[in-house]
Order: sequence, then structure tokens, then C-alpha cells
Amino acid sequence: MILHSYWRSGAAYRTRIALNVKGLEYEQVDVDLRQRAHKSDAYLALNPQGMVPALEVEGAVLTQSVAILEWLEEAYPEPALLPVAPLERARVRAMAAVIGCDIHPLNNLRVLGAVRGLGADQAGVDAWAGVWITAGFDALEQMVAADGAGWSYGATPTLVDCYLIPQLYSARRFNLDLAPWPKLLAVEQAAETHPAFIAAHPDKQPGAD
Repeated sequence: MILHSYWRSGAAYRTRIALNVKGLEYEQVDVDLRQRAHKSDAYLALNPQGMVPALEVEGAVLTQSVAILEWLEEAYPEPALLPVAPLERARVRAMAAVIGCDIHPLNNLRVLGAVRGLGADQAGVDAWAGVWITAGFDALEQMVAADGAGWSYGATPTLVDCYLIPQLYSARRFNLDLAPWPKLLAVEQAAETHPAFIAAHPDKQPGAD
């Protein structure tokens, strides 16, 4: 497996976590978004959308982290990132979607570039990101309170945690006070001692400053 990744990308971060939880070996190729490497002819030939991550596997290229994580769960079901019961699986997917659909897309690089293009300074960018992170984290705090038992859903890492930990990392980049969400911070504390999450941290990746 070859993972085309950028050290600070939340979508790439969640993919690294899932690969690591599954215990899979992979080569990592740094795609430096600051240098617009994702817009090079070579990378666009690999991923026409020009985004990270992209995963080369079995002669194919998988794009979009949501699809990659679902494929990983289907191809390598153990250890599982989704519960067995269909209703529980739906609840975990819904929690992950709070981040994957409602938070992360609004604070990724290209959207923030558009916000800056409308005249926002860094304080304005932070405020923009904070609005959507706060709304999502408020909901997730209640969900984790209802269903968490050391992790976001239950007593072992699930798909939710692959999404949550990168989003907490990103929230700090926008100077957001995380104190209002103690349940989410408790999950982060568990992740800080888990080898799969430790190895996936941005600071440990190729190209990290």
C-alpha cells in the first residue's frame, strides 16, 4: 500500500489512524499542499480531484478518506472499527459524519482560502472555523456521553475516533478553547496512549515542520 498524504491534513490523518489500527504496513508519500504538489500533473493523474489522501492498493487508486476507511473495514474487518449490530453501526457512522460532513469540509484548505479571498484575516478565519467546530462538538459531546465507554462509542476505538482526534488537533490550530467538551478531551487522552494514534500524529509524518 502507498498512502499519498500531507502531514497536517485531517483527512489524511484519519486514514493513517485507520491503517494503523488495522495493523497494516504502508509506504507514505508526502504531498506538500503548501507547494501545490497536489496540483501537479503527476498527482492529478493519480487523483483527478487533486486532494489527499489517495491510497494505491492492489493496482487501484482509492480516493476520499470516507471511501478508504469503509474499504479498509470491509477488506480488513479485524480489529473492527464498526460494531456488529446494524443499528449500532449506523450510530457510529452518524457520529463520524458530524465531523466528516458538517465540520471538516468547512475548515479545510480550499474553503479557508476562499474565506481569506473574501477579505478575512486570521482572526476571521479562526472565527469562521470555530462556528462549525463548536456546533459539531456540542452535538458530539452529548453523543459520546450517551454511548462512550472510554472511547467515543464503546470501549474500543471506532470509526468516530479516526475522525475526532484529527479534528481536535485542527481545532487547536484555530485557537479554539476545547474546555466545553470534556468527554471529547477524555477520548483524546485515551488516544494519546494508543500506539496506532501515536504513530499517526502529524508531527511524526514525512514533511512535518
